[in-house]
Amino acid sequence: MQKILDKVDWQKVDGLLPVIVQEESSNEVLMMAFMNHEALSLSLKTKKAHYFSRTKQRIWEKGESSGNYQIIKDFFIDCDNDTILIKVEQVGGVACHTGRKSCFFTKLDTDKVVSQPNEDATKNYSVIDKLYHELLERKNTDPKTSYTASLLQKGENSYLKKIVEEAGEFCFAIKDNDKKEIVYEAADLVYHCLIPLIDKNIHPDQIKEELKRRFGMSGIEEKNSRNK
Repeated sequence: MQKILDKVDWQKVDGLLPVIVQEESSNEVLMMAFMNHEALSLSLKTKKAHYFSRTKQRIWEKGESSGNYQIIKDFFIDCDNDTILIKVEQVGGVACHTGRKSCFFTKLDTDKVVSQPNEDATKNYSVIDKLYHELLERKNTDPKTSYTASLLQKGENSYLKKIVEEAGEFCFAIKDNDKKEIVYEAADLVYHCLIPLIDKNIHPDQIKEELKRRFGMSGIEEKNSRNK
């Protein structure tokens, strides 16, 4: 396996190897992703597709949330040793986080969507993950029809002002001891906090990983660690 790993020109790809994913039975291109050295090693060892997420900043096994795993049947490397093609069996028949078979479902010249999602394929995603990806899709839509797109188009000052505003409304709801309003305003605040994460290409999983890191650590200890 080490010989295969060494065949990749890791320096040329800056440690992130582009991966084209093709369904073995139909030759349809399902998605494009990246693998670092460890992800490729895991993929070779387990024959299950593992990728490195640039937004989550971690290795993830395809299907770990959705159950739509990819079983690798073949590995191919291109003539420049800087891209690989894998042929897979797509468990569940869905590769895209939107619930579609392929990630390539929008025609570039017309913006026409050529396939519809399978809602059952996304039922295992968390609410935050679903919301993040839905807002991500709206990022490049018409600001006249999308509040998310309009906030992002207006820039940092606009969406940061809204976060401050929503945080204030959340605090007032707590002061009023109105549980219904507390939940409502908390939901508004979470939504608006996702906007800068999308703008900066930060997946909510990075916040989850940071919270996991703090388990077993006192608040005082964590604050002191920031100053080192």
